[in-house]
Amino acid sequence: MLFSTLTFFTFLPVVFILYWFVFNKQLKLQNALLLLASYVFYGWWSWSFCGLLLLSTLIDYSFGFWVASPSKPKARFFLWLSIVNNLGLLFLFKYYNFFAHEFQQGMASLGWHCNPLILQWALPVGISFYTFHGMSYVFDIYRGYQKPVRSFVDYAVFVSFFPLLVAGPIERASHLLPQIQRERRFSYIQAVEGCRLILWGLFKKLLIADSIAPIVDKLYQHPETETAYALILGVIGFSIQIYGDFSGYSDMALGTAKLFGIELLSNFRFPYLSRNIGEFWRRWHISLSSWFRDYLYIPLGGSREGKWKAIRNTCIIFLVSGFWHGANWNFILWGGLHALAFLPLLLLNKHKNYVHDVVGSQSRWPSWQELRSMVSTFIFVSIAWVFFRVPEWQKALQLLKRIVVDAFAHPTQFLHKPIAHQVPDKLILSIPLWVAISFLADWYLRHNERQLRVPQHRYVRYTLYVILFCLCLFFLIKAAVLSTTVNFIYFQF
Repeated sequence: MLFSTLTFFTFLPVVFILYWFVFNKQLKLQNALLLLASYVFYGWWSWSFCGLLLLSTLIDYSFGFWVASPSKPKARFFLWLSIVNNLGLLFLFKYYNFFAHEFQQGMASLGWHCNPLILQWALPVGISFYTFHGMSYVFDIYRGYQKPVRSFVDYAVFVSFFPLLVAGPIERASHLLPQIQRERRFSYIQAVEGCRLILWGLFKKLLIADSIAPIVDKLYQHPETETAYALILGVIGFSIQIYGDFSGYSDMALGTAKLFGIELLSNFRFPYLSRNIGEFWRRWHISLSSWFRDYLYIPLGGSREGKWKAIRNTCIIFLVSGFWHGANWNFILWGGLHALAFLPLLLLNKHKNYVHDVVGSQSRWPSWQELRSMVSTFIFVSIAWVFFRVPEWQKALQLLKRIVVDAFAHPTQFLHKPIAHQVPDKLILSIPLWVAISFLADWYLRHNERQLRVPQHRYVRYTLYVILFCLCLFFLIKAAVLSTTVNFIYFQF
């Protein structure tokens, strides 16, 4: 089930009414309802996926008790067994065919021909997210941050809570489980904040990401027929699309959770306002970055054991993060590019700059130096996104080469071949307006991403709500009628 569909906005009120008006003050029934709703939500794609989710949940739930054993060898054994189980599921469903294909090509290059078994099954939606939930649970138990959960329902809700199940944020057991286990009271303020976040996330998904998607798809589909300037538009367009798509999902996830009295971890803090790549990764997909930091980078030694090991650990983190996104060399190259951009900051001890402040923290607008830093960071991130968007890294390099060569060789081609022919719908001409609204809102809210500050005058506030709601409803209905609903990009991971 997609957040950006009429189906979800029929499903959500039903669950909300049952949760607060039928099972109110009955914690066990509320959690049972959340678990049932989560499996219905997940099973909407394919009920066969639910079996794998349930199996993964049962295994880590059981391992949690053994990992809590006072015997360290026993605890360590079951910790590794849990890691092997979760990574084994990921390998089998997500990475096996990649390694089988690479093995086949490697043998062919040596003159040996083999035909390894290729698995013909779909990648379960959200498997990278719920396996990481399971591992964080056993890690936290092993470290003493979390005790094993007695109630299977409570633990299953933690793993499969439907707002975050298929695209995060990646929650920590020590943060989410206590909220699931304690009694929750309805909060009008929290519910209003949740509705605002849902509406804002829907705006970014429908009016920005989904509107840009057909233009970006056309420009990336046959780059050899496009001008350099059209391709530049496509590169920038995808940067905007993936941000609107993923941050829109995260806003809706946080907002939906608030409706049920639960606060999730932040996943975005205006990453395109970053002044270097280190700050970008503290603001983009925060839950994944912090997961790798706490459960991989620090156990490897972090930056405590000298510069060379810090460089090694940094490269490992970025390469693994890239491979987490997909079983393809282009994702590994994407992670490697970010590692190369981060290493100079690490060597110059500037990687922790801007940890406690935001751009323009003491002024209304950024300084020229901050503006230059933001633009250069955005340009680098946008170029790296090409390797994220194009499945084959060789074609990504060809696209970038075409942009550089043609832009200098034919500087007037922009005048001869207008980009407007790529726009399939006159309504999409309004995209610059939606993007400008989103950027200005990000700038206005940059000090606190958790709450949407709104005008104090209630008539102005309600007018804005109505306009935003009507716009989103129009695009929802349009997508439903024309069958043009676009999946969230991160569902493929």
